[in-house]
Amino acid sequence: MFTQWIHSYRDLPLMINQWANVTRWKFLWQEGHTAHGTPEEAEKELPYLLSLAEKSTIETFAGASRTYTIEAMMGDQKALQAGTSHNLGQNFSHENGQRQHVWQTSWAISTRFIGGIIMTHGDDAGLMLPPKIAPVQVVIVPIWKTADEKVGVLESVSSIEKALKTAGIKVKVDDSEQRTPGWKYNFWEMKGRPRKAGKEFGISMEPSVLVSHVNQRLDDIQASLLQRATTFRDSNIVDVTSYEELKAAIAEGKWARGPWSARGAEVKEETGATIRCFPFDQPEGEKTCLMSGQPAPRLPYLPDPTRRVRA
Repeated sequence: MFTQWIHSYRDLPLMINQWANVTRWKFLWQEGHTAHGTPEEAEKELPYLLSLAEKSTIETFAGASRTYTIEAMMGDQKALQAGTSHNLGQNFSHENGQRQHVWQTSWAISTRFIGGIIMTHGDDAGLMLPPKIAPVQVVIVPIWKTADEKVGVLESVSSIEKALKTAGIKVKVDDSEQRTPGWKYNFWEMKGRPRKAGKEFGISMEPSVLVSHVNQRLDDIQASLLQRATTFRDSNIVDVTSYEELKAAIAEGKWARGPWSARGAEVKEETGATIRCFPFDQPEGEKTCLMSGQPAPRLPYLPDPTRRVRA
């Protein structure tokens, strides 16, 4: 379609985002495609560039000049390719007379991200969702014993629900009478809503105070989940300077990071490790390949591919 839509530089840049209602490897797919007049403009357009890492030559998208990736560590130390961006150069544009070829990019994320969230934050008790992306942030479980109590409790619940929703907080009131409060607590915990051991009393129901308190709790939960995931990730990345240290790290299921410039066939055969990506944040100073002894310009991550969630 680009050959039909692009006839001169005046038609550039052309940026298309498509959502495909099909299933590929068990997830729904969406992707972007762009065409530009210069290589600099194409490179600049690649999304999330500052938070990505570069793929190795072997794992670069077929036909692309460079591939950038988000590599996420799951709760069981598996690596998840969570999204990719490809600088396609001029490799997919077609000659037409004396016209200059366009410079293209392609990028995508998918519902695989949902799986990544589950595998990063979930535990044996069920799902845990960061509040900022949770479809329900607060669940209210009203409790009463008598019919008279029910009327008063539900009136208070309605007032609380209105105040929170007015403040933009996503609320669900579970006032069904078929299940006990204890059953509801467990049900919503498995659904990803937070649950605190014990009870918290003395919270004012005055709307501004209540909203402030709930927002602070949600912010605390968001920060706590991020800190826990970050700590887990960092504690499972090991800097190695020798082949023996690399083998030991891989044997423990950790991600190894070390200077590398050699071919990886023999290392993959013996340890299972392959180059996953080259992070942009690289240490300064000269580095020597732990295999060949030759200068190594960059340090990659080398996880065990058997511990991967593949795209």
